[in-house]
Amino acid sequence: MDVHLSPEQATLQEAARDFLSRECPGEWVREQMEDGRDLGGPLWTKMADLGWLGLIVPERFGGADLDLLSLAVLCEEMGRALLPEPYLSTVAIGSLALVLAGSEEQQQHHLPAIVEGRSRVALAQIDDPLDWSPEGITTRAESAGGAWRLSGCKRFVNDAQWADWLIVPARTSASGASGISLFLLDVRSEGVTITPIDYTDQTRRVCNVELARVRVDGSCLLGPIDEGWPLLERILDRAKVALAAEMLGGAAQVLDSSVTYAKQREQFGKPIGSFQAIQHKCADQFIQVEGMRSAVYYAAWAVGNEEPDAHLSACLAKSYCADAYVDVAAEGIQIHGGLGFTWEQDLHLYYKRAKASQLWLGDGRFQREAAAGLLLDAST
Repeated sequence: MDVHLSPEQATLQEAARDFLSRECPGEWVREQMEDGRDLGGPLWTKMADLGWLGLIVPERFGGADLDLLSLAVLCEEMGRALLPEPYLSTVAIGSLALVLAGSEEQQQHHLPAIVEGRSRVALAQIDDPLDWSPEGITTRAESAGGAWRLSGCKRFVNDAQWADWLIVPARTSASGASGISLFLLDVRSEGVTITPIDYTDQTRRVCNVELARVRVDGSCLLGPIDEGWPLLERILDRAKVALAAEMLGGAAQVLDSSVTYAKQREQFGKPIGSFQAIQHKCADQFIQVEGMRSAVYYAAWAVGNEEPDAHLSACLAKSYCADAYVDVAAEGIQIHGGLGFTWEQDLHLYYKRAKASQLWLGDGRFQREAAAGLLLDAST
């Protein structure tokens, strides 16, 4: 495989970095941490005008129909800027779910609205067991004369506060991986209660979602009945790649900030970058960032091309990037010394984003267990 960016992807990367440096500076990110009133507003509209919201949507729905590697390139730049907008939820999960499994009617209804910035989506997967595996899905969907009634509590739902629609995995029969179905749920439906919660990463909104016998029309079933888990795995593979790419961007920005600081900060009349201990920390950061880049780009290629190891590569990319981002961010704080702990510096924001991203879609341990299971199955 060729992991070099195409001229078009390189142009996208350069344009995205320039745009986000202007439109998503640190001061604006901090303002959104306080109230989030502009989320889904002017910046979201500009992103729609640039075609970012339809990056992987087919052209017949108004999208650009680009590949997963192009999406990863864009998410990497968003990670550098700590973009607080619900892009991953809406595009990397919502749009891809509709592209992969939506009926013609669902695609016609939802995809143009997403592309134009008129609709946002969030994934509400985790139930009270707080388990990303199929056994963790306990929300029930009961048949009700051509419709369904959803009952349960979804925990730690990223971006639910800004969503118009939720993708809700629910149990329609049996246990384990079988008997799970996916539903598109209008957040305005009676019986839906969305409650924001305090969370480590203040640049993202996380909520609990209560479902009290919420009626869902039969036309809102996403994919075949009782066959939602294999579909959800395909959706999550793509989401893991996008999230890993965002983590790569954040780690790369921390590395750049650390190297710049090490060149400028002096002690005993010398730049601290001349000291071997600091050099080793920067070198460790560099090695981890480059490892993240290799994992992300390969996973994007493998998943995007439906390679046999697509699921494995997505799990490993998420696993490695989740832990490496935390390490790089922590080292960045150490390199900056006492300054790294101050509120005025952005390093603590990257560290908090790293810790939150480490858990989203399953932490490193969960991903490694999934990868080990795949390897054992392949060896028998």
